[in-house]
Amino acid sequence: MTVLEQAAQASLYAPSVFNTQPWHWRITSDTLELYADQSRRLDTTDPQGRLLTVSCGVALHHARTALAAAGWSATVERLPESSQPELLARIRLGEEVPPDPQAQRMAAAIPLRRTDRRAFGDREVTEAELARLRRLVEFEGAYLHAVRPDQVTMLAISAELAGGAELDDPAYRAELRRWTHRPSPVGDGVPPATAVRPELRRVPVRDFTPDGTAGLAAGAARDQGAAYVIVFGDDDRPVSLLRGGEALSALLLAATADGLATAPISDVVEVEWPRHLLRGLLADIGQPYLVVRLGYVTSRDPLPESPRRPAGDAIIVIR
Repeated sequence: MTVLEQAAQASLYAPSVFNTQPWHWRITSDTLELYADQSRRLDTTDPQGRLLTVSCGVALHHARTALAAAGWSATVERLPESSQPELLARIRLGEEVPPDPQAQRMAAAIPLRRTDRRAFGDREVTEAELARLRRLVEFEGAYLHAVRPDQVTMLAISAELAGGAELDDPAYRAELRRWTHRPSPVGDGVPPATAVRPELRRVPVRDFTPDGTAGLAAGAARDQGAAYVIVFGDDDRPVSLLRGGEALSALLLAATADGLATAPISDVVEVEWPRHLLRGLLADIGQPYLVVRLGYVTSRDPLPESPRRPAGDAIIVIR
């Protein structure tokens, strides 16, 4: 297996909205091309494909991280062909170089990272940790806003409004059911075993199983020590959303390496009015791409793994 194939396979661990994994890779001798898979776009939840592009950005950063950790330089062209809008990035392999220690640390976290929808405990995320994550996000070309204590109520209202509006929409409920009741061999979607039953939380968590079949309890904790951060950028252009996804990946992997549990929250950007309220938390200086809940779990029980697509479904190798 070539180093480019290994990088593409590492990207298959990347989180994505509804675990749709909306990408595929094309590998030639020295290039790795990332394509958006529009057949996996959520027509109701993500009609403009913003979250699809962010998800692809996460996969792109996972692949870049794997290459740097393995000791290879690479150049990245984002949206390299205007005539092929679905071609989001082209990675061209460079020379062998000393492995990057930070990349090695994050690459080791790739198979360990999980979206943990359970409630986090009272231990607080430190300002030093948030500052470190902010630097990583900014290095990737996006920004990070730590939601202040006085803003958490507005974030909770945004999540409540978004969740209510979506569950009231029959088209959304049909889409939700389609992606939470997937046949096992396809390797995608959000199985009920990984969903959490609704409980009192500081900020509501998406109800993936309104039929009551969630496999996990939130636990006795109430997210009291959790930090909420918003990954945002200057605009919603595809290249900005892609960079936002790369920044999100850096945040998630670094946080995992530091022992934090993570849970992306996307419903607050899926509905226009809650998204407008979220922009208000940013003082209207940017466009929110995603919210992430960070914290420490109190349970020692391991999380069930999310399904992953077979490599052969997502990676095409041109010999």
